[in-house]
Parts: sequence; C-alpha cells; structure tokens
Amino acid sequence: MIIEFVGADAESAGKSVAALTTKWGYPPEPAPAVQPANDPDPDNKVVDPVAVAALVMSIPSAMLAVADIADRIQKRRRASELIERAQQLRAQQATARLVREDRSVDLATLTPDQLLDLIADEDSAT
Repeated sequence: MIIEFVGADAESAGKSVAALTTKWGYPPEPAPAVQPANDPDPDNKVVDPVAVAALVMSIPSAMLAVADIADRIQKRRRASELIERAQQLRAQQATARLVREDRSVDLATLTPDQLLDLIADEDSAT
C-alpha cells in the first residue's frame, strides 16, 4: 500500500503516520520503482495438487473462520486509527491519500471497511 502526503506540512504528516504504522510492526518502506511486468515464462509456476489438498484438509474450517474474523477485527481497528490520523492531519493542512494504480483516494473520507476493501482489491489484483 502506498500512502502519499500532500500539503504544507506533508513531511510531519508522513512522520506521524509512520509512527503509527511502526507501532503496529509495519515500518515505512520507500515506494518501489515501477517496473514493467516482464515474466518470460508465465506457465512455469508449478503447484503440487496433493500438497494443496492435504493443506486444505488439515485446517478445520471452523478455526479458519474464527481466525478470519479475528484478523478482520484487528485490521478494522488499525484502519480506523489510520483514518483518524488522516482526519487529524487534514486539520493541519496536510492530506494523506491512498495511491492505487488507477486513482488515489483521500484516507480521511473513507470508512474502515472501505479502506479494507480497497486494500483487499489491490492485494487480489497482484
């Protein structure tokens, strides 16, 4: 996920959000340079179907559902904190935007669920 800061106090806005995400265990990383997709042999990816089936059968579905719900609750709480920080930064004349390939979105205008959906859409596209 790339977050871009725009405004008079963009540097301190970046530091503020970086402190928040570092507290979660996700220190900021510089944005990667955009490189064109250059996969010489896309059919070279091999998956062992027996190993996949064994993995799926070994995880009880109830435990997986509980883990997904707990993960969603934690991510929603973090998304809420990030949005609150973006709203505070807006009051300081700085804007935090979520940058996607097709557009950028002001974090302060999103709900936690909208932010999580945008991130999920981005993750599924890669």
